[in-house]
Amino acid sequence: MVSGEIMTTSRFNRLCVFCGSSSGKKDCYQEAAVQLADELVSRKIDLVYGGGSIGLMGLVSQAVHRGGRYVLGIIPTSLLGKELTGETIGDLIAVPSMHQRKAEMSRHSDAFIALPGGYGTMEELLEVISWAQLGIHNKPVGLLNVDGYYDSLLDFIDKAVADGFIKPYQRHIIVSAPTAVDLLQKLEGYIPPVVLDSKIAQLAWDKVEHPAAVTVSFSSSLHT
Repeated sequence: MVSGEIMTTSRFNRLCVFCGSSSGKKDCYQEAAVQLADELVSRKIDLVYGGGSIGLMGLVSQAVHRGGRYVLGIIPTSLLGKELTGETIGDLIAVPSMHQRKAEMSRHSDAFIALPGGYGTMEELLEVISWAQLGIHNKPVGLLNVDGYYDSLLDFIDKAVADGFIKPYQRHIIVSAPTAVDLLQKLEGYIPPVVLDSKIAQLAWDKVEHPAAVTVSFSSSLHT
């Protein structure tokens, strides 16, 4: 943190960041990942992420760890040898499957942010949105819409609302902004939409199966 910078407090203790093992072709994606990490540090928010040390995952985790915050990676055991290169950051939880990875990431987090990414990022993002739609959780879900990366996705969702496949109130599950500062400000003030379906409203987070997981500590963790 820059000397003299004012520390900002947050309603969140831990935030899950969905992002890829690729850095993308534009410098702005990498810059946005570091800026998001710096914003988490300034707000004293710890990081939950996919456990890889390359691409945008590596940039976010390294920057948060350098800033003195706790970093928790969650990864399927089958990917340990494929996604992890270099020094592992913080603590790592190994789980048996991709589905259990998402459930464990969600369980440890107070909110979610998706950086630009590919199929894996989309799949993680859409599942937590679906869980919010079903009333399983009411945690904020944010899109860091760097350089308009998610414009097409947001247009698709608006089309789904207009054509009756997504209820208008459910459109507000997703919060988007072009910068980390703007997005965190929106997420801090997020009020979850009211679940109008009484059957859906009866669902609860504890109805989602939480997997058995093994925590592996690769480095000393900082948690203040």
